[in-house]
Amino acid sequence: MIRAAQLVQVLKQALREKGVTYARIARALELSESSVKRILAQGDLSLARLEKICALLEIDVEGLLERLHAAQSRVTQLGETQERALVSDPRLLLVGILAISYWTYADMLEAYRFTAAELTGMLARLDRLGVIELHPENRFRVRLARNFAWRKDGPIQRFFEERVQRELFETRFLGPGELRLMLHGSISARSNRALQAQLRRLAEEFDALVEQDRRLGRAEREGTTLVMALRPWELGLFTSLRRNR
Repeated sequence: MIRAAQLVQVLKQALREKGVTYARIARALELSESSVKRILAQGDLSLARLEKICALLEIDVEGLLERLHAAQSRVTQLGETQERALVSDPRLLLVGILAISYWTYADMLEAYRFTAAELTGMLARLDRLGVIELHPENRFRVRLARNFAWRKDGPIQRFFEERVQRELFETRFLGPGELRLMLHGSISARSNRALQAQLRRLAEEFDALVEQDRRLGRAEREGTTLVMALRPWELGLFTSLRRNR
């Protein structure tokens, strides 16, 4: 059964990919931008309005529904065994990361030391693990959903903590394309929840940009890692000075 929220989510993704702004939608619907934002937030879309927005995207409602069904068939989380298989073989993990970053077979073969047979074999393994759907001539479709998440305290997260995290932060974040922000303040539980919601929206925007930029050539894209964190926390050195710990 199709839920309005799911349909609106797919519609928003399509709008981001096409670069269609709320202002443009507002003109097409003869509404204010604030009304458009409210309608999309509430999922209160009539068929007539939906058809007008689809026209801006140069697709019909049926095409939008096809995108929704494709999204619903995607994997939202891998199992423990699947994640363990990925981290047990660094080469397979690399190919998996490249695949979900929309590298093509030809790009991988050109950039890394794989033979054609080795790379084909690893793509076949990723197909069996449910990460991709392999097609003839080594073409493939990523099966992971937009809201995909690695398992909490699973093999991939443990691999990140043990092998990736330290290396990732071994920089002063002063180079091109690097940014580090560290803020501290006392906030309420309500404000904490509000910030978490904003961080999730930023993660969605990151995914949307990845999807948008997949159309660019490999030379125009660069592997980029975004880590976001928020927790009630105090430096241990400070905690040790408290009267009541």
